[in-house]
Amino acid sequence: MESLDATLTSEVLRSGLSAAMTPSSPDEGVQDYLSGSGRSIPLFKVFMPDSAIAASEKTLRSGFIGQGPRVDAFETALADWFGGSQILTLNSGTSAIHLALRLAGVGQGDEVISTPMTCTATNVPILAMGARLVWADIDPCTGNIDPVDVRRKITSHTKAIIAVHWGGYPCELDELADIGRKHGIPIIEDAAHAFGASYHERPVGSHSDFVCFSFQAIKSLTTVDGGALVCQDPAVYRRGKLLRWYGIDREAPRKDLRCEADILEWGYKFHMNDVAAAIGLEQLRYVRRVLERHRDNAAYYRDRLKDLPGVKLLESRTDRQSSCWLFTVLLHGGRDSFIDAMSQAGIVTSQVHVRNDVHTAFRAFRSELPGVDCFSSRQVSIPVGWWLTDEQRSYIADTVVGLCSDEVLAHTPDRLAKTASI
Repeated sequence: MESLDATLTSEVLRSGLSAAMTPSSPDEGVQDYLSGSGRSIPLFKVFMPDSAIAASEKTLRSGFIGQGPRVDAFETALADWFGGSQILTLNSGTSAIHLALRLAGVGQGDEVISTPMTCTATNVPILAMGARLVWADIDPCTGNIDPVDVRRKITSHTKAIIAVHWGGYPCELDELADIGRKHGIPIIEDAAHAFGASYHERPVGSHSDFVCFSFQAIKSLTTVDGGALVCQDPAVYRRGKLLRWYGIDREAPRKDLRCEADILEWGYKFHMNDVAAAIGLEQLRYVRRVLERHRDNAAYYRDRLKDLPGVKLLESRTDRQSSCWLFTVLLHGGRDSFIDAMSQAGIVTSQVHVRNDVHTAFRAFRSELPGVDCFSSRQVSIPVGWWLTDEQRSYIADTVVGLCSDEVLAHTPDRLAKTASI
């Protein structure tokens, strides 16, 4: 059995301390950004221990690669992680959101309150349900949805509220729960960034009506692609179990192996397969150490970059623990120059997600969102992951400090001047 420390150390050493070089081709740029196999220090990197590869091969050779015993075992392990919750593993985090909306009763013409400051995968399922998006503003100090603005946006047509944990930092879940209870509206957490995070000493995944996770390639826990939906209501969970597989009750007795009983309600092909689940089971063995390294790197940055002119760190309260999937900073100006200078230094940085309401598909729902304006125009993320060596994280911090000293960030555009004090 592999040692956790040995596996993580091996992966870190593979990433290396890169020379300060800019990618010379688009392909190299993609490698630098996503995999760490290029010449820059990557923003994201896939963690795939040898034991996960061996487990997937064993499953592939078993003759049973669809949804089966490995999926059952993975769901049991996840339930233990979240403290006994009811888990539906799925083929993506997007499917988890889509299924949650269906289970919440969202349909044609209904309204769903959400945030534009997220991956488009959060909000595309709302349109797929035929519902209308209602944007709530965010707290520019966290990137998370603002409960005060959520209250303002509720109407008689509101059927669900989606809250995204930006970078893995938990939203104000108690306030959102109070809103949901008062108005009879289910809360759906998009916890794609937040596996391993906690709020008030309970894991994210144990609070709201629905919690959606992504196990996509570069997440802290990956199944290559996949997701999970946590349901608090047992009856809703049982319905979701049917809907993730066309509406078929796969546990009902059959006279004919291939012919199902009556389908009462149409569903989807959203289920996870055993190959993905086998990888997920192995990933669970390592994920605490992965999360610890992300948090240790984030703590290092918070110490090195605090009170740095031109840079503001996001809020970090003691009543919750971030997964630190991202380390986002707010620049007082000069973001493009900062990204270019970091790239020249061999460090990949990015906004990661652009505000969704700029896209044509969502443009009809535009509204005034000053918090989003402030955050989206200033935010950028630097590498924080498990793959960083101590030398690399020191080099990254030194580079950021140096850029501030060199006044790369000194010229604040007029449109940001009014928000520079936030």
